[in-house]
Amino acid sequence: MIYLDNSATTRQYDEVNSAMLSAMTDTFGNPSSLHRLGLASEKAVKAARADIADAIGVSPAEVYFTACGTESDNTALFGTARAKRRTGKRIITTKVEHPAILEPCKRLESEGYEIVRLDVDGEGFVSADAVADALKEDTVLVSIMAVNNESGCIMPIEEIGRRIRAYNKDHGTGILFHSDMVQSFGKVRFNMDLIDMASFSAHKIHGPKGIGALYVKKGVNIEPFLLGGGQEQHFRSGTENVPSIIGFGTAARKSSSEFERRTKAMENAKQRLLSGIKDRVDIIRVNTPDHDSACSVLNISFIGTRGEVILHTLEQSEIYVSTGSACSSNHSSKGGSHVLRAMGLKPNEVEGAIRFSFSEFNTAEEMDTVIEAVAAAVEKFRKLGSFR
Repeated sequence: MIYLDNSATTRQYDEVNSAMLSAMTDTFGNPSSLHRLGLASEKAVKAARADIADAIGVSPAEVYFTACGTESDNTALFGTARAKRRTGKRIITTKVEHPAILEPCKRLESEGYEIVRLDVDGEGFVSADAVADALKEDTVLVSIMAVNNESGCIMPIEEIGRRIRAYNKDHGTGILFHSDMVQSFGKVRFNMDLIDMASFSAHKIHGPKGIGALYVKKGVNIEPFLLGGGQEQHFRSGTENVPSIIGFGTAARKSSSEFERRTKAMENAKQRLLSGIKDRVDIIRVNTPDHDSACSVLNISFIGTRGEVILHTLEQSEIYVSTGSACSSNHSSKGGSHVLRAMGLKPNEVEGAIRFSFSEFNTAEEMDTVIEAVAAAVEKFRKLGSFR
């Protein structure tokens, strides 16, 4: 099996599996309980929070556990909107965000909020100038993803953060800046001091599904999304998912300590595959920019094919790829990927797009196998479709 759908989810580290099993069999107490088992669970959660905070580059007190990246995104948007509803109702985002941002924005728009959806250029980037030009005194939030999950482009997050900070200083405003960092975690590092909130997910870094985190900078106050027993400093109620939290912490610690090795392995696999496809397959469009793009994503349109057919053809050889975001079927059903359409791709370019996404486990030998399989699949489809 050759797995190249790591932007959808990753295989858990063996160390994560072991840590979670131990948590389920030994450290199974409720962290809110006052007895010894509860205190042991509380200590384990505290250690995992510290590991995640260290990997992100923030204080443990600024990390709040959620059920997933989607909940983190929703909490940032709805929590900010509710906390600042008397200040303004203008929210700025882009047209290429994950559905976990786009759908809450639709809901807020139906409730009377003004949603500004910024364009991106042909490579998928939003410009810091465009963000700065869109800022107004009634703006309460800017939410822009760090790494696009389909194109792989790295947004100018730090420059955008500087522009927002300068605007706040000049106008006496308190605009907050949130970034969906689910795809950047473990692949790209940012100066978190320029960001007020950020969303993360464990299963993108070889941790478990069903656990995420939201970074909220000290001093930033937004309303809780879930109310109840007051867990997570009264910010996110609900009994903590201790095994998954421990698994998340283990994955974060491992991915952070081996950051250089991991990212180099991914970049090598990406470049090997890109070079080979360029050599073997003609009439393609590379949708991932050759600069400022994450090591983990390569998106290519094979003109004159249907990406879904190529995907299933490769699957027969146990090669697993994607046609885009695993969480955006509702967006992709109308004209294909909303990300690629926002980049200005033609319908046939959108239709023929394949996303390859890498992990540290992918090898050069695997990429050579994929190159041959892709070339054969594309040639076969083009012949059947009388492609010219």
